[in-house]
Amino acid sequence: MTEIHIDIQRASEELEGPTDEDIASWVEYTLLDQPTDIAVMELSVRLVDTDESAELNQTFRHKTGPTNVLSFPFDAPPGLPQQNDYRLLGDIVICAPLVAQEATQQDKSKQSHWAHLIIHGILHLLGYDHQNDSDAQEMERNEIRLLSHFEIPDPYQVVHTINTNDIH
Repeated sequence: MTEIHIDIQRASEELEGPTDEDIASWVEYTLLDQPTDIAVMELSVRLVDTDESAELNQTFRHKTGPTNVLSFPFDAPPGLPQQNDYRLLGDIVICAPLVAQEATQQDKSKQSHWAHLIIHGILHLLGYDHQNDSDAQEMERNEIRLLSHFEIPDPYQVVHTINTNDIH
């Protein structure tokens, strides 16, 4: 059985958000779903405000403004001895105010959006990406499957509504 260590850091003034228990359940389910013979996995989840998110996004992605989730996979320095039964996955940074704003804009529950972004970030730490259509489809299938365990609907399902004010 894999042991999972999660360091949850709350550096945001946003009061509405998931509990540590919610975060732990999403992290643990996602990691335990992956085939592995690793005995211990460790990661950090940091909840930040827009300033810190924007600073990290600029520094590491050269993009202006905050972003909802950033993933920083751990890359061991050359020469560092590897332990076969221990894996430091890395860090996930989530912009709490942006998650709340997006959930409202996308007409999703905040809890569902939080779960999606946590799972999305973990999949990045595990090596999944969405740089091309094939990889994006694989990552989205995994997200949808993992979210369904928590009875969270497909976050990529677009609800089309017609605003009669826009019809000319």
